[in-house]
Amino acid sequence: MEDLIKGRLGGADGYGIRCVIDGDTIKGRAGGKLHGKDIALEITERGVQGSVGADPVKIELQDGELKGNVGPQSLTLRGVDRVTGYMGEPIVGWNVVAQQTGEKLVGQLGSTVLGRPFELDLGSAPGWVGTLVAVVAFYALEPRANVTVSR
Repeated sequence: MEDLIKGRLGGADGYGIRCVIDGDTIKGRAGGKLHGKDIALEITERGVQGSVGADPVKIELQDGELKGNVGPQSLTLRGVDRVTGYMGEPIVGWNVVAQQTGEKLVGQLGSTVLGRPFELDLGSAPGWVGTLVAVVAFYALEPRANVTVSR
């Protein structure tokens, strides 16, 4: 039986997330067949690398935190089953908060008013992996999440 990460980002009006875990590889899709993007991630000795749609994902473990980029957006995550962090720039960014209870992960990306809640079934994956999948899906499908600010 294959191990899955599956759930929703944004509640009833949001997007489905479905990924298969095969060893150190996570492959799946955020969104539907027409409005969706493929997710391909690999957990390495130093962090996580891969892609979402055509955008690269590269995150490395530094001083107990996962730091890197999803496309052009910077990302910092800390924790294993209680995960916190931040994606984007200081003024136009998104807080990340998630809590794992057993095989369930419940969290929020952004504020309670403008953000998106998410809920995932993790299978055997740790909370930080589910949180990363939710952040990548959010980046892929939320128009506000993949806009860059010019300086």
